[in-house]
Amino acid sequence: MTTENHKLWGGRFEAGLEKWVEEFGASISFDQKMAEFDLKGSIAHVTMLGETGIITQEEARQIKAGLDELLDEYKAGQLEFDISNEDIHMNLESLLTEKIGSVAGKLHTARSRNDQVATDMHLYLKTKLTEVIEKLHHLRQVLVNLADEHTYTIMPGYTHLQHAQPISFGHHLMAYYNMFTRDSERFEFNQMHTNLSPLGAAALAGTTFSIDRQRTAQLMDFSQPYSNSLDAVSDRDFILEFLSNASILMMHMSRICEEIINWCSNEYRFVTLSDTFSTGSSIMPQKKNPDMAELIRGKTGRVYGNLTGLLTVMKSLPLAYNKDLQEDKEGMFDTAETITVAIDILAGMLDSMTVNDSHMAESTEKDFSNATELADYLAVKGLPFRQAHEIVGKLVLECTKAGYYLQDVPLERYREISELIEEDIYKTLESKTAVERRNSLGGTGFDQVKWQVEEARKNL
Repeated sequence: MTTENHKLWGGRFEAGLEKWVEEFGASISFDQKMAEFDLKGSIAHVTMLGETGIITQEEARQIKAGLDELLDEYKAGQLEFDISNEDIHMNLESLLTEKIGSVAGKLHTARSRNDQVATDMHLYLKTKLTEVIEKLHHLRQVLVNLADEHTYTIMPGYTHLQHAQPISFGHHLMAYYNMFTRDSERFEFNQMHTNLSPLGAAALAGTTFSIDRQRTAQLMDFSQPYSNSLDAVSDRDFILEFLSNASILMMHMSRICEEIINWCSNEYRFVTLSDTFSTGSSIMPQKKNPDMAELIRGKTGRVYGNLTGLLTVMKSLPLAYNKDLQEDKEGMFDTAETITVAIDILAGMLDSMTVNDSHMAESTEKDFSNATELADYLAVKGLPFRQAHEIVGKLVLECTKAGYYLQDVPLERYREISELIEEDIYKTLESKTAVERRNSLGGTGFDQVKWQVEEARKNL
């Protein structure tokens, strides 16, 4: 049985799509998220059409009034979309026609859904990038404040997840501040490529109408239009940049969440999360689980998947527009929603957690993280570092077998190992001394951490 084609593009077709095929091709279920941006783009377009005389000022006024009404209705949650109209553009054009009549058909003069959808995505992502950067600014502030508060809090620094050297907890936190600062800078660079207007590129080759693309770019607050119409409708680099930047951001958030998960375990007991960001067990009443940190860690894979998905969609696409590009939106929407919430969750977790600073410091007392201090001590007194390293390594082995630590070794034994060792060795082996003395640029020394915090506050 043949169905009649009533699509806005149906003039060429004798038959319509069967319902199940129509559902497969439709995007309104997800691209309705762009309704506000589609309407704003249309308002800019019709304003330009009126100003250039492509349509009359009265026609432009009627269309703009109808679009303004639709925008108000959308914001009030009053618009209903129909899957038979495929996408957000055709849904809104159909609703506009119902509202103002056949003059609505003039809105689509000198544009295509190809440049229209690209414009919508630029406007959507432009807004989201501003939001992400603002949220990262808050997260960075939380980290700086926490680092400032815990400049003198001592913890074990790790390599290979083994105690390596004692460090300032503030220093550890500032490492993440730097990561998130780079993330913010990447999103700021992403803004440059998002701040371009595809509108007026039409289907792929531009238009014969005397449009003013600079004017529509200005009306939508874009820096400039794309300079090539083929590129304008087929470019999705700005989304790939966003997904790539978001993946790096999620990797950084996943790393600190992994540390938080470890730190609040019974084995570490470095921090205690607030109840707001923890959950319990349905069977074990004693449990307090770091579920929000685990979810951020888990959602990292989701964001990676969105990046890989779009890269795969784009890898063999010839110019210009192809229906494959319908797959560019859901991953972008999902990633934007995922990272904006995850940033807030992480900032809230860090801001509200309790740092068990005394336990952190104690964990550096019963280990060998001060071994480098002894080696450096000997090197400063003239012993070649490699020789000092070997001597200390053998002493650590001796202590391990005997069940005590370097600070427990009697001075007589130290003197047997090397006459260079004097009574001041015990002060040198203290964790606080070890941290305090590492004052090289960017080191964990307290003065250096203070400097890092001061520089960060200037940048923020």
